[in-house]
Amino acid sequence: MKRKIYKSYIAIATALALLTGCGDDFINQPPTDSIVDANFYKTDAQVLAASAPLYNAVWFAYNDKASHGIGDGRGGVLSANYSYQLENITFRTTGATAENYASWRAFYNVVGQSNVLINNLNKYAGADVTDGIKQHAIAEARFMRGLAYAYLVQNYGAVPVFTDNIAILQDTTVTRNTVESVWEFICRDIRYGTTHLPETPVAKGRLTKWAAEGMLAKMYLTRAGVGQSGSRNQTYLDSARVLAKDVIENSGASLMADYEELFKMKNNNNSETLFALQWVYNGDWGTQNSVQAFLAFSSSITGTADGWGGDLGASIYMLSKYEGLVQNGIFGSTPDKRRKASFMLPGDHYSYIHQQVLDNNGNSVIQELVVPTGASGYNTRAWIKKYVVGRAEDNDGKVLQQRTEIQTYMLRLADVYLVYAEAILGNNASTSDAEALKYFNMVRTRAGVPEKTSLTWDDIFNERHLEFAMEGQMWYDFVRLHYYDPQRAYDILSNQHRGFTRITPDDPDAATSWKIEPDPDYTGQTTFSVGDGNFNLPIPENELAKAPSLRREPVPYVFQ
Repeated sequence: MKRKIYKSYIAIATALALLTGCGDDFINQPPTDSIVDANFYKTDAQVLAASAPLYNAVWFAYNDKASHGIGDGRGGVLSANYSYQLENITFRTTGATAENYASWRAFYNVVGQSNVLINNLNKYAGADVTDGIKQHAIAEARFMRGLAYAYLVQNYGAVPVFTDNIAILQDTTVTRNTVESVWEFICRDIRYGTTHLPETPVAKGRLTKWAAEGMLAKMYLTRAGVGQSGSRNQTYLDSARVLAKDVIENSGASLMADYEELFKMKNNNNSETLFALQWVYNGDWGTQNSVQAFLAFSSSITGTADGWGGDLGASIYMLSKYEGLVQNGIFGSTPDKRRKASFMLPGDHYSYIHQQVLDNNGNSVIQELVVPTGASGYNTRAWIKKYVVGRAEDNDGKVLQQRTEIQTYMLRLADVYLVYAEAILGNNASTSDAEALKYFNMVRTRAGVPEKTSLTWDDIFNERHLEFAMEGQMWYDFVRLHYYDPQRAYDILSNQHRGFTRITPDDPDAATSWKIEPDPDYTGQTTFSVGDGNFNLPIPENELAKAPSLRREPVPYVFQ
Protein backbone atom coordinates (compact mmCIF):
# COMPACT_ATOMS: atom_id res chain seq x y z
CA MET A 1 0.00 0.00 0.00
CA LYS A 2 2.75 2.46 0.95
CA ARG A 3 4.64 1.69 -2.24
CA LYS A 4 1.54 2.38 -4.32
CA ILE A 5 0.88 5.66 -2.52
CA TYR A 6 4.48 6.71 -2.90
CA LYS A 7 4.53 6.12 -6.65
CA SER A 8 1.25 7.99 -6.96
CA TYR A 9 2.70 11.02 -5.25
CA ILE A 10 5.82 10.99 -7.38
CA ALA A 11 3.61 10.95 -10.45
CA ILE A 12 2.02 14.16 -9.22
CA ALA A 13 5.43 15.67 -8.59
CA THR A 14 6.36 14.95 -12.17
CA ALA A 15 3.12 15.93 -13.87
CA LEU A 16 1.85 18.68 -11.61
CA ALA A 17 4.39 21.00 -10.14
CA LEU A 18 7.73 20.95 -11.85
CA LEU A 19 7.07 24.65 -12.32
CA THR A 20 8.43 25.09 -15.79
CA GLY A 21 6.92 28.52 -16.13
CA CYS A 22 4.96 31.32 -14.58
CA GLY A 23 1.62 32.89 -15.42
CA ASP A 24 -0.68 30.18 -16.71
CA ASP A 25 2.28 27.78 -16.86
CA PHE A 26 3.52 28.49 -13.35
CA ILE A 27 1.85 25.29 -12.23
CA ASN A 28 1.32 22.94 -15.13
CA GLN A 29 -2.09 21.68 -14.11
CA PRO A 30 -4.10 21.03 -10.97
CA PRO A 31 -3.59 17.61 -9.39
CA THR A 32 -5.82 14.88 -10.82
CA ASP A 33 -4.26 11.77 -9.30
CA SER A 34 -6.24 9.72 -6.78
CA ILE A 35 -4.04 10.97 -3.95
CA VAL A 36 -6.19 14.09 -3.84
CA ASP A 37 -9.42 12.16 -3.82
CA ALA A 38 -11.58 12.36 -0.73
CA ASN A 39 -11.08 8.62 -0.29
CA PHE A 40 -7.33 8.89 0.17
CA TYR A 41 -6.56 10.63 3.47
CA LYS A 42 -8.37 8.15 5.67
CA THR A 43 -5.64 6.93 8.02
CA ASP A 44 -2.59 8.27 9.79
CA ALA A 45 -0.43 5.94 7.69
CA GLN A 46 -1.81 7.39 4.46
CA VAL A 47 -1.16 10.93 5.64
CA LEU A 48 2.45 10.14 6.57
CA ALA A 49 2.94 8.36 3.24
CA ALA A 50 1.73 11.50 1.46
CA SER A 51 4.31 13.70 3.21
CA ALA A 52 7.24 11.29 2.77
CA PRO A 53 8.32 12.57 -0.69
CA LEU A 54 8.93 16.00 0.84
CA TYR A 55 12.09 14.46 2.29
CA ASN A 56 13.64 13.51 -1.04
CA ALA A 57 12.07 13.61 -4.51
CA VAL A 58 11.02 17.26 -4.51
CA TRP A 59 14.57 18.35 -3.58
CA PHE A 60 16.31 16.09 -6.10
CA ALA A 61 16.91 18.64 -8.88
CA TYR A 62 18.70 20.96 -6.43
CA ASN A 63 20.62 18.27 -4.58
CA ASP A 64 21.78 16.57 -7.79
CA LYS A 65 24.36 19.15 -8.93
CA ALA A 66 23.06 22.63 -8.18
CA SER A 67 23.57 22.55 -4.41
CA HIS A 68 27.35 22.23 -4.66
CA GLY A 69 27.53 24.44 -7.74
CA ILE A 70 25.70 27.31 -6.12
CA GLY A 71 26.34 26.65 -2.44
CA ASP A 72 30.04 25.81 -2.80
CA GLY A 73 31.06 26.94 -6.30
CA ARG A 74 29.73 30.49 -5.92
CA GLY A 75 30.91 30.54 -2.32
CA GLY A 76 34.55 30.10 -3.33
CA VAL A 77 35.08 26.54 -2.13
CA LEU A 78 35.76 25.08 -5.60
CA SER A 79 38.05 25.45 -8.60
CA ALA A 80 37.41 24.01 -12.06
CA ASN A 81 38.80 24.29 -15.55
CA TYR A 82 36.09 22.84 -17.80
CA SER A 83 33.45 21.51 -15.39
CA TYR A 84 29.73 22.11 -15.81
CA GLN A 85 30.12 24.18 -12.62
CA LEU A 86 32.46 26.68 -14.25
CA GLU A 87 29.82 29.38 -14.76
CA ASN A 88 28.97 29.30 -11.06
CA ILE A 89 32.61 29.27 -9.93
CA THR A 90 33.52 32.21 -12.17
CA PHE A 91 30.40 34.26 -11.39
CA ARG A 92 29.14 34.02 -14.94
CA THR A 93 25.88 32.31 -14.04
CA THR A 94 23.16 33.31 -16.49
CA GLY A 95 19.45 32.82 -16.85
CA ALA A 96 20.24 29.80 -19.04
CA THR A 97 22.75 28.10 -16.72
CA ALA A 98 21.51 24.58 -16.08
CA GLU A 99 22.06 24.58 -12.31
CA ASN A 100 20.27 27.91 -12.04
CA TYR A 101 17.14 26.57 -13.71
CA ALA A 102 17.37 23.29 -11.77
CA SER A 103 17.41 25.25 -8.51
CA TRP A 104 14.42 27.44 -9.38
CA ARG A 105 12.52 24.38 -10.55
CA ALA A 106 13.33 22.37 -7.43
CA PHE A 107 12.47 25.10 -4.94
CA TYR A 108 9.11 25.80 -6.55
CA ASN A 109 8.48 22.08 -6.79
CA VAL A 110 8.89 21.92 -3.00
CA VAL A 111 6.49 24.86 -2.67
CA GLY A 112 3.93 23.34 -5.03
CA GLN A 113 3.94 19.91 -3.42
CA SER A 114 3.77 21.41 0.07
CA ASN A 115 0.75 23.46 -0.99
CA VAL A 116 -0.92 20.35 -2.41
CA LEU A 117 -0.46 18.49 0.86
CA ILE A 118 -1.62 21.34 3.11
CA ASN A 119 -4.72 22.12 1.06
CA ASN A 120 -5.72 18.49 0.58
CA LEU A 121 -5.31 17.66 4.25
CA ASN A 122 -7.58 20.53 5.15
CA LYS A 123 -10.18 19.37 2.60
CA TYR A 124 -10.02 15.60 2.68
CA ALA A 125 -8.60 14.33 5.98
CA GLY A 126 -10.96 11.63 7.25
CA ALA A 127 -12.42 11.22 10.69
CA ASP A 128 -9.93 8.46 11.55
CA VAL A 129 -6.93 10.72 10.94
CA THR A 130 -5.80 11.91 14.35
CA ASP A 131 -5.49 15.66 14.72
CA GLY A 132 -1.88 15.24 15.86
CA ILE A 133 -0.85 13.50 12.64
CA LYS A 134 -2.80 15.95 10.50
CA GLN A 135 -1.06 18.89 12.15
CA HIS A 136 2.25 17.05 11.97
CA ALA A 137 1.97 16.64 8.19
CA ILE A 138 0.89 20.26 7.74
CA ALA A 139 3.87 21.33 9.87
CA GLU A 140 6.19 19.20 7.70
CA ALA A 141 4.82 20.83 4.57
CA ARG A 142 5.05 24.33 5.98
CA PHE A 143 8.61 23.71 7.16
CA MET A 144 9.63 22.49 3.70
CA ARG A 145 7.81 25.34 1.98
CA GLY A 146 9.43 27.91 4.26
CA LEU A 147 12.86 26.43 3.67
CA ALA A 148 12.33 26.43 -0.11
CA TYR A 149 11.42 30.11 0.04
CA ALA A 150 14.54 30.75 2.13
CA TYR A 151 16.66 29.30 -0.65
CA LEU A 152 14.71 31.27 -3.25
CA VAL A 153 15.00 34.65 -1.56
CA GLN A 154 18.70 34.16 -0.76
CA ASN A 155 19.51 33.25 -4.35
CA TYR A 156 17.14 35.43 -6.37
CA GLY A 157 16.10 38.24 -4.04
CA ALA A 158 12.44 39.17 -4.40
CA VAL A 159 10.38 36.16 -5.59
CA PRO A 160 6.67 35.38 -5.92
CA VAL A 161 5.00 33.74 -2.92
CA PHE A 162 1.91 31.59 -3.37
CA THR A 163 0.04 29.10 -1.22
CA ASP A 164 -2.72 27.99 -3.59
CA ASN A 165 -1.72 26.06 -6.71
CA ILE A 166 -5.18 26.36 -8.25
CA ALA A 167 -5.42 30.11 -7.80
CA ILE A 168 -2.04 30.67 -9.42
CA LEU A 169 -3.33 28.90 -12.54
CA GLN A 170 -5.66 31.82 -13.17
CA ASP A 171 -3.06 34.51 -12.46
CA THR A 172 -1.37 35.79 -15.61
CA THR A 173 0.19 38.76 -13.80
CA VAL A 174 2.16 36.99 -11.09
CA THR A 175 4.61 39.40 -9.48
CA ARG A 176 7.49 39.11 -7.09
CA ASN A 177 7.13 39.87 -3.40
CA THR A 178 9.53 42.02 -1.43
CA VAL A 179 12.48 40.44 0.31
CA GLU A 180 11.24 41.62 3.72
CA SER A 181 7.78 40.07 3.27
CA VAL A 182 9.22 36.80 1.92
CA TRP A 183 11.32 36.52 5.07
CA GLU A 184 8.23 37.11 7.20
CA PHE A 185 6.49 34.31 5.31
CA ILE A 186 9.49 31.99 5.84
CA CYS A 187 9.59 32.57 9.57
CA ARG A 188 5.85 32.06 9.97
CA ASP A 189 5.99 28.77 8.10
CA ILE A 190 8.94 27.32 10.00
CA ARG A 191 7.74 28.68 13.34
CA TYR A 192 4.57 26.61 12.91
CA GLY A 193 6.71 23.50 13.29
CA THR A 194 8.03 24.59 16.69
CA THR A 195 4.56 24.05 18.16
CA HIS A 196 3.11 21.33 15.90
CA LEU A 197 6.02 18.90 15.50
CA PRO A 198 6.90 16.35 18.22
CA GLU A 199 10.04 16.31 20.32
CA THR A 200 10.83 12.79 19.09
CA PRO A 201 10.35 11.79 15.43
CA VAL A 202 7.28 9.77 14.48
CA ALA A 203 9.61 7.76 12.22
CA LYS A 204 13.34 7.73 11.59
CA GLY A 205 14.46 10.83 9.73
CA ARG A 206 11.21 12.78 10.24
CA LEU A 207 11.14 16.37 11.39
CA THR A 208 10.88 17.30 15.05
CA LYS A 209 10.29 20.42 17.09
CA TRP A 210 14.07 20.68 17.49
CA ALA A 211 14.66 20.70 13.74
CA ALA A 212 12.12 23.53 13.44
CA GLU A 213 13.65 25.51 16.32
CA GLY A 214 17.18 25.04 15.01
CA MET A 215 16.23 26.05 11.49
CA LEU A 216 14.23 29.01 12.74
CA ALA A 217 17.24 30.14 14.78
CA LYS A 218 19.31 30.10 11.60
CA MET A 219 16.60 31.95 9.69
CA TYR A 220 16.43 34.65 12.38
CA LEU A 221 20.22 35.02 12.32
CA THR A 222 20.05 35.71 8.59
CA ARG A 223 16.92 37.83 8.80
CA ALA A 224 18.62 40.02 11.39
CA GLY A 225 20.53 41.67 8.54
CA VAL A 226 17.63 42.18 6.13
CA GLY A 227 17.00 45.87 5.53
CA GLN A 228 19.88 46.86 7.82
CA SER A 229 23.07 48.77 7.11
CA GLY A 230 26.29 47.99 8.96
CA SER A 231 24.66 46.20 11.88
CA ARG A 232 21.95 43.66 12.53
CA ASN A 233 18.54 43.77 14.17
CA GLN A 234 19.07 42.88 17.82
CA THR A 235 15.58 41.46 18.30
CA TYR A 236 16.18 38.79 15.67
CA LEU A 237 19.66 38.09 17.03
CA ASP A 238 18.13 37.53 20.46
CA SER A 239 15.48 35.23 19.00
CA ALA A 240 18.17 33.20 17.24
CA ARG A 241 20.12 32.92 20.48
CA VAL A 242 17.15 31.75 22.55
CA LEU A 243 16.00 29.16 20.01
CA ALA A 244 19.50 27.79 19.44
CA LYS A 245 20.08 27.47 23.19
CA ASP A 246 16.83 25.51 23.61
CA VAL A 247 17.94 23.05 20.93
CA ILE A 248 21.40 22.73 22.49
CA GLU A 249 20.10 22.12 25.99
CA ASN A 250 16.93 20.12 25.43
CA SER A 251 16.96 18.28 22.10
CA GLY A 252 19.18 15.43 23.24
CA ALA A 253 21.27 15.84 20.08
CA SER A 254 25.05 15.54 20.39
CA LEU A 255 28.08 15.93 18.16
CA MET A 256 29.46 12.80 16.55
CA ALA A 257 32.85 12.11 18.12
CA ASP A 258 34.61 11.65 14.78
CA TYR A 259 33.89 14.22 12.05
CA GLU A 260 34.76 11.82 9.23
CA GLU A 261 32.11 9.38 10.46
CA LEU A 262 29.39 11.92 9.63
CA PHE A 263 29.83 11.17 5.93
CA LYS A 264 29.45 7.41 5.91
CA MET A 265 26.11 5.90 4.91
CA LYS A 266 26.07 3.61 7.91
CA ASN A 267 25.74 6.69 10.11
CA ASN A 268 22.65 8.20 8.51
CA ASN A 269 20.37 9.91 11.04
CA ASN A 270 23.07 10.00 13.67
CA SER A 271 23.04 11.90 16.96
CA GLU A 272 24.09 15.15 15.29
CA THR A 273 21.40 15.15 12.62
CA LEU A 274 18.57 17.61 13.17
CA PHE A 275 17.25 17.55 9.60
CA ALA A 276 18.51 15.66 6.58
CA LEU A 277 17.07 14.66 3.23
CA GLN A 278 16.36 10.93 3.18
CA TRP A 279 17.38 8.91 0.14
CA VAL A 280 17.18 5.30 -1.06
CA TYR A 281 19.63 3.91 -3.58
CA ASN A 282 17.23 1.55 -5.34
CA GLY A 283 13.94 3.46 -5.47
CA ASP A 284 12.23 5.40 -8.23
CA TRP A 285 14.35 7.97 -10.04
CA GLY A 286 14.69 11.09 -7.92
CA THR A 287 14.55 9.28 -4.60
CA GLN A 288 18.30 8.58 -4.57
CA ASN A 289 21.31 10.71 -3.72
CA SER A 290 23.17 11.21 -7.00
CA VAL A 291 25.95 13.57 -5.90
CA GLN A 292 28.75 10.97 -5.73
CA ALA A 293 28.46 10.60 -9.50
CA PHE A 294 29.43 14.25 -10.01
CA LEU A 295 31.92 14.69 -7.17
CA ALA A 296 34.01 11.49 -7.20
CA PHE A 297 37.24 11.94 -9.17
CA SER A 298 37.01 8.62 -11.01
CA SER A 299 34.83 5.61 -11.74
CA SER A 300 37.61 3.55 -10.16
CA ILE A 301 36.29 4.52 -6.73
CA THR A 302 32.56 4.38 -7.51
CA GLY A 303 32.66 0.98 -9.20
CA THR A 304 30.19 2.18 -11.84
CA ALA A 305 30.36 4.24 -15.03
CA ASP A 306 30.07 7.53 -13.14
CA GLY A 307 32.69 9.42 -11.16
CA TRP A 308 32.76 12.59 -13.22
CA GLY A 309 34.31 14.99 -10.71
CA GLY A 310 37.95 14.83 -11.81
CA ASP A 311 37.99 18.49 -12.81
CA LEU A 312 36.63 19.74 -9.49
CA GLY A 313 38.85 20.52 -6.54
CA ALA A 314 39.21 22.75 -3.53
CA SER A 315 40.25 26.30 -4.33
CA ILE A 316 43.41 27.80 -2.89
CA TYR A 317 41.11 30.14 -0.96
CA MET A 318 39.47 27.12 0.69
CA LEU A 319 42.69 25.24 1.39
CA SER A 320 44.20 28.35 2.98
CA LYS A 321 41.55 28.19 5.72
CA TYR A 322 42.99 25.01 7.24
CA GLU A 323 45.21 25.86 10.18
CA GLY A 324 48.72 24.50 9.86
CA LEU A 325 48.34 23.84 6.15
CA VAL A 326 49.70 27.20 5.01
CA GLN A 327 53.01 28.40 6.37
CA ASN A 328 54.67 31.30 4.56
CA GLY A 329 53.31 30.12 1.24
CA ILE A 330 54.65 26.58 1.73
CA PHE A 331 51.97 24.13 2.69
CA GLY A 332 52.60 21.41 5.25
CA SER A 333 50.54 19.11 7.42
CA THR A 334 47.34 20.19 9.14
CA PRO A 335 45.89 19.10 12.47
CA ASP A 336 42.36 19.84 11.22
CA LYS A 337 40.64 16.48 10.80
CA ARG A 338 37.96 18.04 8.61
CA ARG A 339 40.35 18.50 5.69
CA LYS A 340 40.74 14.79 4.94
CA ALA A 341 37.00 14.25 5.41
CA SER A 342 36.27 17.04 2.92
CA PHE A 343 39.06 16.97 0.33
CA MET A 344 41.49 14.32 -0.90
CA LEU A 345 45.15 15.21 -1.28
CA PRO A 346 47.54 12.92 -3.18
CA GLY A 347 48.90 10.24 -0.91
CA ASP A 348 45.88 10.30 1.42
CA HIS A 349 44.78 6.83 2.49
CA TYR A 350 41.13 5.83 3.02
CA SER A 351 40.73 2.36 4.46
CA TYR A 352 36.95 2.33 3.98
CA ILE A 353 36.96 3.21 0.27
CA HIS A 354 38.39 0.89 -2.36
CA GLN A 355 39.76 1.57 -5.82
CA GLN A 356 40.23 -0.47 -8.96
CA VAL A 357 43.84 -0.25 -10.15
CA LEU A 358 46.28 -2.17 -12.32
CA ASP A 359 49.02 -4.09 -10.53
CA ASN A 360 52.60 -4.42 -11.76
CA ASN A 361 51.54 -7.22 -14.10
CA GLY A 362 48.74 -5.20 -15.67
CA ASN A 363 46.01 -7.09 -13.84
CA SER A 364 42.99 -5.27 -12.45
CA VAL A 365 42.82 -5.44 -8.66
CA ILE A 366 40.71 -3.82 -5.93
CA GLN A 367 42.61 -2.27 -3.04
CA GLU A 368 42.16 0.34 -0.35
CA LEU A 369 42.22 3.85 -1.76
CA VAL A 370 45.48 5.74 -1.83
CA VAL A 371 44.73 9.01 -3.65
CA PRO A 372 46.91 8.93 -6.77
CA THR A 373 49.70 11.30 -7.62
CA GLY A 374 50.38 12.22 -11.23
CA ALA A 375 53.34 10.90 -13.18
CA SER A 376 55.19 14.15 -12.47
CA GLY A 377 54.93 13.59 -8.74
CA TYR A 378 52.18 16.11 -8.09
CA ASN A 379 48.45 16.62 -8.63
CA THR A 380 46.60 19.80 -9.61
CA ARG A 381 43.41 19.03 -7.69
CA ALA A 382 42.44 18.59 -4.06
CA TRP A 383 39.63 16.25 -5.07
CA ILE A 384 36.33 16.16 -3.23
CA LYS A 385 35.82 13.57 -0.52
CA LYS A 386 32.67 14.71 1.29
CA TYR A 387 29.58 12.76 0.11
CA VAL A 388 31.85 10.39 -1.83
CA VAL A 389 31.15 7.05 -0.15
CA GLY A 390 32.84 4.61 -2.52
CA ARG A 391 31.83 1.38 -4.19
CA ALA A 392 28.96 -1.02 -3.54
CA GLU A 393 31.27 -3.35 -1.62
CA ASP A 394 32.17 -0.46 0.69
CA ASN A 395 28.52 0.19 1.55
CA ASP A 396 26.73 -3.15 1.99
CA GLY A 397 25.87 -3.16 -1.71
CA LYS A 398 23.94 0.13 -1.54
CA VAL A 399 25.62 1.89 -4.46
CA LEU A 400 24.56 1.92 -8.09
CA GLN A 401 25.39 4.32 -10.90
CA GLN A 402 24.28 7.81 -9.81
CA ARG A 403 22.67 6.21 -6.77
CA THR A 404 23.62 6.16 -3.10
CA GLU A 405 21.52 6.72 -0.01
CA ILE A 406 23.79 8.86 2.13
CA GLN A 407 21.62 11.54 3.72
CA THR A 408 22.02 15.17 2.72
CA TYR A 409 22.53 17.30 5.79
CA MET A 410 20.26 20.31 5.88
CA LEU A 411 20.88 21.12 9.57
CA ARG A 412 23.43 19.63 11.93
CA LEU A 413 23.89 20.36 15.63
CA ALA A 414 27.31 21.87 14.86
CA ASP A 415 25.49 24.47 12.78
CA VAL A 416 23.26 25.35 15.73
CA TYR A 417 26.37 25.71 17.92
CA LEU A 418 27.86 28.23 15.50
CA VAL A 419 24.54 30.04 15.04
CA TYR A 420 24.38 30.37 18.83
CA ALA A 421 27.91 31.77 19.04
CA GLU A 422 27.25 34.27 16.24
CA ALA A 423 23.95 35.38 17.76
CA ILE A 424 25.77 36.10 21.03
CA LEU A 425 28.52 37.98 19.20
CA GLY A 426 25.86 39.95 17.36
CA ASN A 427 27.04 43.45 16.46
CA ASN A 428 30.07 43.37 18.76
CA ALA A 429 33.61 43.36 17.39
CA SER A 430 34.52 40.41 19.61
CA THR A 431 33.23 38.43 22.54
CA SER A 432 34.70 36.38 25.37
CA ASP A 433 31.26 35.14 26.41
CA ALA A 434 31.73 31.77 28.10
CA GLU A 435 28.69 30.19 26.46
CA ALA A 436 29.65 31.30 22.96
CA LEU A 437 33.20 30.02 23.45
CA LYS A 438 32.03 26.74 24.94
CA TYR A 439 30.01 25.64 21.93
CA PHE A 440 32.30 27.22 19.34
CA ASN A 441 35.24 25.35 20.84
CA MET A 442 33.33 22.07 20.94
CA VAL A 443 33.25 22.22 17.16
CA ARG A 444 36.97 22.98 17.03
CA THR A 445 37.95 20.38 19.61
CA ARG A 446 36.34 17.64 17.58
CA ALA A 447 38.38 18.78 14.58
CA GLY A 448 41.60 18.58 16.59
CA VAL A 449 42.46 22.27 16.38
CA PRO A 450 43.27 24.60 19.29
CA GLU A 451 40.51 26.32 21.23
CA LYS A 452 40.07 30.09 21.08
CA THR A 453 39.79 32.42 24.05
CA SER A 454 37.77 35.11 22.29
CA LEU A 455 35.67 35.28 19.14
CA THR A 456 35.32 37.68 16.25
CA TRP A 457 33.03 37.58 13.24
CA ASP A 458 35.97 36.36 11.13
CA ASP A 459 36.57 33.48 13.54
CA ILE A 460 33.01 32.23 13.16
CA PHE A 461 32.88 32.87 9.41
CA ASN A 462 36.09 30.92 8.83
CA GLU A 463 34.96 28.12 11.12
CA ARG A 464 31.84 27.72 9.02
CA HIS A 465 34.04 27.29 5.93
CA LEU A 466 35.93 24.47 7.60
CA GLU A 467 32.91 22.76 9.13
CA PHE A 468 30.52 22.91 6.16
CA ALA A 469 32.69 22.88 3.02
CA MET A 470 30.93 20.84 0.30
CA GLU A 471 27.61 20.84 2.18
CA GLY A 472 26.12 23.56 -0.03
CA GLN A 473 26.32 26.13 2.77
CA MET A 474 29.01 28.65 1.94
CA TRP A 475 27.06 30.86 -0.45
CA TYR A 476 24.33 31.40 2.12
CA ASP A 477 26.88 32.57 4.68
CA PHE A 478 27.86 35.27 2.19
CA VAL A 479 24.19 36.17 1.69
CA ARG A 480 23.81 36.57 5.46
CA LEU A 481 26.70 39.05 5.44
CA HIS A 482 25.51 40.75 2.26
CA TYR A 483 22.19 41.73 3.79
CA TYR A 484 23.78 44.22 6.17
CA ASP A 485 27.31 44.74 4.77
CA PRO A 486 27.25 44.10 1.00
CA GLN A 487 30.59 45.72 0.26
CA ARG A 488 32.39 43.42 2.68
CA ALA A 489 30.77 40.42 0.99
CA TYR A 490 31.82 41.72 -2.44
CA ASP A 491 35.38 42.36 -1.27
CA ILE A 492 35.87 38.87 0.16
CA LEU A 493 34.35 37.15 -2.86
CA SER A 494 36.28 39.28 -5.35
CA ASN A 495 39.61 38.46 -3.70
CA GLN A 496 39.19 34.69 -3.34
CA HIS A 497 41.91 32.76 -5.17
CA ARG A 498 39.84 30.29 -7.19
CA GLY A 499 42.72 29.05 -9.32
CA PHE A 500 44.43 25.68 -9.41
CA THR A 501 47.05 24.22 -7.14
CA ARG A 502 50.12 22.11 -7.54
CA ILE A 503 50.10 19.58 -4.72
CA THR A 504 53.26 17.58 -4.09
CA PRO A 505 53.12 14.98 -1.28
CA ASP A 506 56.13 14.02 0.81
CA ASP A 507 55.24 10.35 0.16
CA PRO A 508 52.89 9.37 -2.69
CA ASP A 509 51.84 6.19 -0.87
CA ALA A 510 51.42 7.53 2.66
CA ALA A 511 51.61 11.31 2.68
CA THR A 512 51.91 13.21 5.93
CA SER A 513 52.64 16.67 4.49
CA TRP A 514 52.36 18.45 1.18
CA LYS A 515 53.73 21.36 -0.71
CA ILE A 516 50.75 23.18 -2.18
CA GLU A 517 51.29 26.20 -4.39
CA PRO A 518 49.49 27.99 -7.22
CA ASP A 519 49.86 25.86 -10.32
CA PRO A 520 52.59 27.59 -12.39
CA ASP A 521 51.20 26.07 -15.58
CA TYR A 522 47.77 27.61 -15.04
CA THR A 523 47.50 30.94 -16.82
CA GLY A 524 43.78 31.51 -16.46
CA GLN A 525 41.93 33.98 -14.28
CA THR A 526 42.07 33.25 -10.55
CA THR A 527 39.88 36.01 -9.09
CA PHE A 528 36.50 37.25 -10.26
CA SER A 529 34.86 40.57 -9.59
CA VAL A 530 31.60 40.38 -7.65
CA GLY A 531 29.16 43.24 -7.17
CA ASP A 532 25.53 44.19 -7.19
CA GLY A 533 25.10 43.11 -10.81
CA ASN A 534 26.11 39.46 -10.37
CA PHE A 535 25.53 38.71 -6.68
CA ASN A 536 21.97 37.40 -7.05
CA LEU A 537 21.15 34.63 -9.48
CA PRO A 538 19.17 35.83 -12.50
CA ILE A 539 15.65 34.44 -12.78
CA PRO A 540 15.77 31.72 -15.48
CA GLU A 541 15.14 33.06 -18.96
CA ASN A 542 12.23 30.76 -19.76
CA GLU A 543 10.44 31.96 -16.61
CA LEU A 544 10.79 35.59 -17.67
CA ALA A 545 9.65 34.77 -21.20
CA LYS A 546 6.44 33.18 -19.92
CA ALA A 547 5.81 35.76 -17.21
CA PRO A 548 7.23 39.18 -18.09
CA SER A 549 5.42 40.48 -15.01
CA LEU A 550 8.29 39.03 -12.97
CA ARG A 551 10.31 42.03 -14.16
CA ARG A 552 8.03 44.43 -12.30
CA GLU A 553 8.97 46.00 -9.01
CA PRO A 554 8.17 43.63 -6.13
CA VAL A 555 5.23 44.25 -3.84
CA PRO A 556 4.68 43.23 -0.21
CA TYR A 557 3.05 39.85 0.27
CA VAL A 558 -0.46 40.15 1.70
CA PHE A 559 -0.90 37.75 4.63
CA GLN A 560 -4.33 36.21 5.11
